[in-house]
Amino acid sequence: MPQAEIISPKSPAISDLPTVAVAFGGGGARGLSHIHIIETLDELGIRPVAISGSSIGAIMGAGMAAGMSGAEIREHALATVGNKAAVVSRIWGLRPTTVRDAVAKGIRIGQFNLERILKAFLPSELPQKFEDLLVPMKVITTDYYGQAEVIAEHGELFPALAASSAIPAVFMPVRLHGRVMIDGGIANPVPYECLMDLADIVIGIDVVGAPEGDGTHIPNRMESIFGSGQLMMQAAISLKLKLMRPHIFLRPIVGRTGVMDFLKARDVLAMSVGVKDELKYALDREIEARLKR
Repeated sequence: MPQAEIISPKSPAISDLPTVAVAFGGGGARGLSHIHIIETLDELGIRPVAISGSSIGAIMGAGMAAGMSGAEIREHALATVGNKAAVVSRIWGLRPTTVRDAVAKGIRIGQFNLERILKAFLPSELPQKFEDLLVPMKVITTDYYGQAEVIAEHGELFPALAASSAIPAVFMPVRLHGRVMIDGGIANPVPYECLMDLADIVIGIDVVGAPEGDGTHIPNRMESIFGSGQLMMQAAISLKLKLMRPHIFLRPIVGRTGVMDFLKARDVLAMSVGVKDELKYALDREIEARLKR
């Protein structure tokens, strides 16, 4: 098994150190908190031997797998999805160019072409193919008619990322390898199981969140749609944890951030910063325990 790259003059020999893999969970804008995980691993000099991700977790994981640092991902996120002017400009660039296109391909809720949007917003550092990533990557999608989780890890990268991030009622499904795919978080919100045999320490990060309130507010239509999705995914996560836990499982504080609240990027990063210390402590504990064996 290849070893994680851990750069520290005070560290034991590389061959003695445990390997690390990371599963980035889905959760829309709440997944911006994954940046803290990547930054922390950078600070510790740890390069995972494998990465998996669902939805926004697949996008963040792909950035890391491509060799981007947490600081670079943070800078890009704040300059694009976290910047209203940049969002308007890039979305405007995706508008239909003729009346015929507007009629044939008019933008309607639930029919946004996510692959086009991703290509407009994601950094140029991301390669076109899985095979060109620096770290092996597993992207989780959901086969709509097959009623099953599907793992994409070969071939074209952007269609897989789009399929994994195709949130129902917001983005149109994506055809991948002849199958109709939707949001990977539906089938597997925190896909750590596929990494358990690939590394000594597997980290799972849950950014699904849950409906919050005083218990008296009646949710509106959209709150009900997204809130019920959170409840179903949390139920799936609870069952997964009973059956098999990753070595480290973290839940960054994401508050009442909505799935599409990307313009609140700075707020998400501010409220979830505590996860950095949680990860450092958990890694210290896991690595120390393994080195004593």
